[in-house]
Amino acid sequence: QVQLVESGGGLVQAGGSLRLSCAVSGRTSSTYTMGWFRQAPGKGREFVAAISSTGGRSYYVDSVKGQFTISRDNAANTMFLQMNSLKPEDTAVYYCAATLVLATGWDDSSAYRYWGQGTQVTVSP
Repeated sequence: QVQLVESGGGLVQAGGSLRLSCAVSGRTSSTYTMGWFRQAPGKGREFVAAISSTGGRSYYVDSVKGQFTISRDNAANTMFLQMNSLKPEDTAVYYCAATLVLATGWDDSSAYRYWGQGTQVTVSP
């Protein structure tokens, strides 16, 4: 059984930075496509970024391109999301997700089998 545990969330002022981590246990992370999603209060879950199993390809929602960077360290079984120039609209619970086989699109939450519990990111004005 694969387990994902996010960390690194918190409260930050607008313009600040945070680095989220997602630790994978149970199986070697290098076999999984992984991604980050977020859910703001009163809204649905939104795709943020995804990265291929080797880290060679990455994808972002347009609203975070140039602002967020997804990466992974397969030796450490960990994925990261570096978030810079944070804005109040980035406030959400951030979830990491993983899947062995990406049957649909990178941005399709139903394509991911495993999910973490989420970490809160709050950006104050």
